[in-house]
Amino acid sequence: MIPKFKLFIVILFVSSLFTSNLSNASTNTNPKDKVLITILRYVLTQGHYHPKKIDDAFSEKVYHTFLTRVDPSKRYFLQADIDEFSQYKTKIDDQIKNEDLSFFYLVYNRLMQRSEEAKTYYKDILATKFDFTKNETFDIDYEKAPYANNVNELIAIWHKQLKFNTLVHLDDKLIAEEDKKKEDSTYVKKTFDELEVEARETTLKNMNEYFERVEELTYSDWFSTFLNCISEEFDPHTTYFSPSLKKRFDISMAGKLEGIGARLQKKNNYTKVVELISGGPAWKAGELEVGDLILKVAQGDGDPVEIVGMRLDDAIELIKGKKGTEVRLTIKKIDGTIKVISIIRDVVELEETFVKSSIVTKNGKKYGIIHLPKFYISFDEQNFRNSATDMAKEIERLKEEKVEGIALDLRNNGGGSLKTAIEISGLFIEKGPVVQVKYRGKDAIVKKDKDPKIQWNGPLVVLVNELSASASEIFAAAMQDYKRAIIIGSKQTYGKGTVQSLIDLNRYHDLNEDLGALKMTIQKFYRINGGSTQLEGVHADVVLPDRYRYMNIGERDLENPLQFDKVPQATYTIWDNYENFNEAINNSKKRIAANNYFKLIDENAKWLKKSQDDTLVYLNYEAYKNDLESHNKTAEKYKSISEYTSNLTYTSPKYEIPLLKENQDLADKRKAWHKNLHKDIYIEEAVNVLADLKLKPSYVLVKN
Repeated sequence: MIPKFKLFIVILFVSSLFTSNLSNASTNTNPKDKVLITILRYVLTQGHYHPKKIDDAFSEKVYHTFLTRVDPSKRYFLQADIDEFSQYKTKIDDQIKNEDLSFFYLVYNRLMQRSEEAKTYYKDILATKFDFTKNETFDIDYEKAPYANNVNELIAIWHKQLKFNTLVHLDDKLIAEEDKKKEDSTYVKKTFDELEVEARETTLKNMNEYFERVEELTYSDWFSTFLNCISEEFDPHTTYFSPSLKKRFDISMAGKLEGIGARLQKKNNYTKVVELISGGPAWKAGELEVGDLILKVAQGDGDPVEIVGMRLDDAIELIKGKKGTEVRLTIKKIDGTIKVISIIRDVVELEETFVKSSIVTKNGKKYGIIHLPKFYISFDEQNFRNSATDMAKEIERLKEEKVEGIALDLRNNGGGSLKTAIEISGLFIEKGPVVQVKYRGKDAIVKKDKDPKIQWNGPLVVLVNELSASASEIFAAAMQDYKRAIIIGSKQTYGKGTVQSLIDLNRYHDLNEDLGALKMTIQKFYRINGGSTQLEGVHADVVLPDRYRYMNIGERDLENPLQFDKVPQATYTIWDNYENFNEAINNSKKRIAANNYFKLIDENAKWLKKSQDDTLVYLNYEAYKNDLESHNKTAEKYKSISEYTSNLTYTSPKYEIPLLKENQDLADKRKAWHKNLHKDIYIEEAVNVLADLKLKPSYVLVKN
């Protein structure tokens, strides 16, 4: 059997920056590749929580995934290439077992050949003027598109792609000319034809840079991609890390954050925002959102560099920079609109990832708002700090303020330490089970809070959304199963009910080379009621409409997720000290149904989904412009959502007041946070629910 894996008891957030990135390792030798693929197969089949059978069906999935990864836009391979590759469609499983890399070699070598050929296509196409009066369209849903049957068809695909890229640049230049004219009435605008030439030159420059980046990819980079097509077939969180990626992963786990404070992921040819770091420059600026695609990056007033098709490493290098410098990002919003935003780079301070609280008064009663960005823990003995001890302190400070209830905000909290999730649950209940953890082939282990002390025994509301994952789901599920809190927010949380362990692959060989590591799923989580949080997540007691409501954003929307299942229910006693638990839920539902802002948010969410599904673009300039203006006009209809303000006022707890006087930076951060809370309709509804919730007359609320 495989040696027992060293388990990092950390619930890794689902959309890690590194899972889809290519490595920058040196070229592998053939023997090393064979050793690596054998070790990978052994570790996966012996150690994965739910190992897949490596058979013909497995082979077909790896086959399709790899071809999609290396040619996502179907602009390299011909149908004849695919026909040739297809002989291996059901043989990759046998090749994996026999250390045979014939399929990989064939695809890799053909890709190198087609890439060289493509260099002539784009240069020839961009040497000729585009006709933007022709009524032409282009469907960018490459998944459904067929491969080209011959070189002429392939060139036609390149022509449409390059024409669309040029059209976007042309529109940017036309807008810039209008702006110059507004600033200076004597300015003579360039003609459409002149700008068309410049736009083609810009596209040519971007394509030249793109192919330079492609040439920097080594054989080892592509082999790492192939290995990940195998590992991720087991589940989306099982990922091979090349030696260089392993080093970057270690830095991430150590909490060293830099740049604009956003985690990015490669999505086909695009750089996608998957998480904003609380307190970071992007988070504070408030314009970048999860789901946005970054198209271009400019340094201050410099010319923007197109990063579509760029390696994630290279894109990140452009976005990062020294504190105080400006980066301008051209982004495609989740509603399809294109926007240029400015962010002043700064150090992402860990202080802003810690627990913090605010006080709000409603109808003469005080309530506490606690924000927990993640379930953090530190093993640095000189500066030990964790979310559980910080949460306990914050609750005590709120009790000194005589608050009547607490709203705990877990929105966008992607997880963290299992240990602290259990300990924080224990602050709100007497001792008892919190979560069940199950290894492959073993009975579920019940993890309990063993401390009978309750830190807060009053009304509790927990806010969640689609990006609340892992440890957030464990905590929210426990509070829901005990009926200790009302869960409000998105229809359901992210749905990640698995744990990964990082396994050093070098323990399995004696080569004088680093083979990297494998992040592999080895456990599943289950609620104390027996249901898994996998796929299902936590369904809110009160569903609040939000803009991601109809989008594909959860675990269930990933490729190859582990399935939902159940284990026996743990023994626990419901916290039965609310007088009107169900009534408070129903009152909230009625308020939401009657609230015009929530109606508008839901309408916007449906439109966003429709926009996301619309993959047809126009290559006629007038049609393109009309479509863009129509889109922007519709987006303007929903602008009032972001302009919402409540009639509630938020202030820092008393202990923080002297600190704010001494620390202007902290004062500015709290001012910005309280301003956001004032505009947050979800927090407002959480306070409404707290105001409704009543304890049984016989139950005494402890307020110090």
